[in-house]
Amino acid sequence: MVSRPAPASAAFPPGIAEGGLPAEGAFWRAALEDVRDAVFLQDATGAVRWANPAARELADEDKEPVLVARTETTGHIDCRGHRFPARVRALPDGWRAWTVAAESAGPRRVEDFLAEAAPRLAAARGRHGTARVIAELAASALGESVFVLLPTTRGRWEWWSCDRLANHGHGRIRRVPAELAPVLAGTFGAIGEPEPKPMPAAEVETLPPVVADRLAGHADVSVVSLGPSATAGVTGAVLLGRRADPVFGGAQHRAIAEFARAAGTALANAQRYARQEEATRGLETTLRPQQPPAFDCARFEVWYEPSGGVLGVGGDFYDVLAQDDGSAFLVLGDICGKGAEAAALTGRVRQSLAALQLVEHDGRTLLRLLNELLIAGGSNRFATLVLGSMEPTGDGLTLTLASGGHPAPLVLRKDGVVEEISVPGTLVGISPQAQFAEAVTDLAEGDICLLYTDGITEARNRDDPSKMFGEQRLRAVLADCAGQPAAEVLTRLRQDVLDWLGSSGHDDIAVLAVECVA
Repeated sequence: MVSRPAPASAAFPPGIAEGGLPAEGAFWRAALEDVRDAVFLQDATGAVRWANPAARELADEDKEPVLVARTETTGHIDCRGHRFPARVRALPDGWRAWTVAAESAGPRRVEDFLAEAAPRLAAARGRHGTARVIAELAASALGESVFVLLPTTRGRWEWWSCDRLANHGHGRIRRVPAELAPVLAGTFGAIGEPEPKPMPAAEVETLPPVVADRLAGHADVSVVSLGPSATAGVTGAVLLGRRADPVFGGAQHRAIAEFARAAGTALANAQRYARQEEATRGLETTLRPQQPPAFDCARFEVWYEPSGGVLGVGGDFYDVLAQDDGSAFLVLGDICGKGAEAAALTGRVRQSLAALQLVEHDGRTLLRLLNELLIAGGSNRFATLVLGSMEPTGDGLTLTLASGGHPAPLVLRKDGVVEEISVPGTLVGISPQAQFAEAVTDLAEGDICLLYTDGITEARNRDDPSKMFGEQRLRAVLADCAGQPAAEVLTRLRQDVLDWLGSSGHDDIAVLAVECVA
């Protein structure tokens, strides 16, 4: 008889109902006597109250097994110096049944341990998370008390610990001089194939008390390197204290060495990813547009939502640069494509315009110079832009805008009328013969000018991807916001567009609203 239930599709014999079994404890004890799987029954207080013969054979005679839940349905059982994976099933009145499959109750194989460890090492994130997982995994089979040591600043070591009862620890300690702990020092910086080495008790005693006290009294203390190669950029070691017989018997040495190799590789990958993430954050900070400055006569509001990717920036961008005379240079654009390559070109365009506008104020000339720079740079990408100046007047604002193939800006008048600023122009970065135009518009108090990228109008409907949000729907949203401040207009527009998109993806989106508050 085996403990695995019959498939749900299996039919009961004629005349036997599923709910017709007796509920007496003696009946179920007798029914479980011949089950090959080890079954422990735990009451609501956590005490083990009964075990079938297979479980009694698995457990120590004079020591209660330790049952550790990992999820609601899985866990492990520590007994006889071994750790066995278990299935956990909830029973009435808070009781639980812990089952160790018969095939799992035999001697553990190194290959099985490494196979179980691999996905957890791969899923660990960051130096801290990976070191903690290394300690947990090593404590599950390689030693009762484990310390992972990694170098840190100011001549110290950072440590992570774990023992068979999942007693985690973390902190920093002083480094021990090599002359006092030669085995540990030699192992710590070793590279190549890991080689577990025994640590003399006298050397263990030289370690800081937080480590030495935990390892005292162990039958065997060994140390193994975590440095997989000279190019991995990792130095570190794992200390393993063992009281009971080795879990893998004669293969224990191989188990430690192969686990250390896998753990060192995981740690090297974690540190490599951490450096990449740090570089990514630095690039993102540099490339991401900043909030516009404050002006007495104007208020700038933005909605900036890249489509996603490694960098939190994309091909859409905006800039508002204050001038000494109270005016501002403003630009909103869209680089062809998205992702890291588009973001890199976006950075070039923004830097170029920021430098050019210091010596040139005519928008058409700025677009012509930028067009020449992009073509000379050899990029196969192009851009659409609208740029120009905002100048305060006695009773409002004057916007002078030039465009290079960009969607026409829209003006929401205070009375709800929506006007288009027609500024024709060709794409930037395609042809040396590109032509650009310029237009002027005035804003009175309460009027709002909206510069936007086609991520708005080309947003596809969540239910019918053939339908786009479109300019008419954009105009309708604006008209419905008559008299509202720019911040509320963008909030409403964002909500409508995201509702239109649903959970579907979208292109980069950038919107710059200029509100006259004079």
